[in-house]
Amino acid sequence: MSADDLALMTAAAREAGALALDLAKGGVEKWEKSPGNPVTEADVAIDGLLSRRLLSRRPDYGWLSEERADDLTRLNRDRAFLVDPIDGTRDYVRGRSGWCISIAVIDGGIPTVGLLYAPVPNLLYTARLGKGAYRNGERISVSGKAELSGARLPLDADTFRSKYWQGPPCAPVAKPNSIALRMARVAEGEADAMFDGRPSRELDIAAAALIVMEAGGIVTDSKGAAPSFNKPVARNLNLVASATQSLHEEVRAEMTAMIDRWRADRAAKRN
Repeated sequence: MSADDLALMTAAAREAGALALDLAKGGVEKWEKSPGNPVTEADVAIDGLLSRRLLSRRPDYGWLSEERADDLTRLNRDRAFLVDPIDGTRDYVRGRSGWCISIAVIDGGIPTVGLLYAPVPNLLYTARLGKGAYRNGERISVSGKAELSGARLPLDADTFRSKYWQGPPCAPVAKPNSIALRMARVAEGEADAMFDGRPSRELDIAAAALIVMEAGGIVTDSKGAAPSFNKPVARNLNLVASATQSLHEEVRAEMTAMIDRWRADRAAKRN
């Protein structure tokens, strides 16, 4: 079934990518669902296209997506699609390449099929549980970097100059607006690790988490627990993805310490 699901998801994602590029030609209408949370007419249109293409063929699957109210019926299904029509909307609106379409199938709380499609560079990342990770059909793997010193992270250079960063020198690499594509960079060995200091929405990371793990990497929350999916509250704690266990522990420790320093600084300023 997973191979059939992947073929279905790939066809739908490529069609959705073509629609996104076509809509971008004339400039898309945008608004904010909440402060700092932009959405465009393309997000809504792609959500509709994907739901029609996928659910018409898999009517017994649940559905959780960025642009549709969650009625929690997905919790009563054996499998569910987790979808972000455009992960990285800011880069999409700006005409940059750091956005993608993200689709995952969740079975028993874990992703069993994952797909990321970045239309501008035409990169398709895919994975099936136990079958490896691929970019445009070629197998990919993590870098194998074992320590934080000198590691490549998709972060702004200012992060490493911040008073909150007290870790060893690291190398900033390209940081797509899409968190899923930042994780894909770890999976393909173009970055050694990444972290996000905010709680992660399941639909943003489900497909990418499978791709990283199938590429040989490690994905946990800030406490070291593997993320689970299709929960009633579809969020996980701050995310860490790394090439190796030793690097992962260093990144997780420094991320946690950074957040603690930032919170302490804010508390001191309030007092």
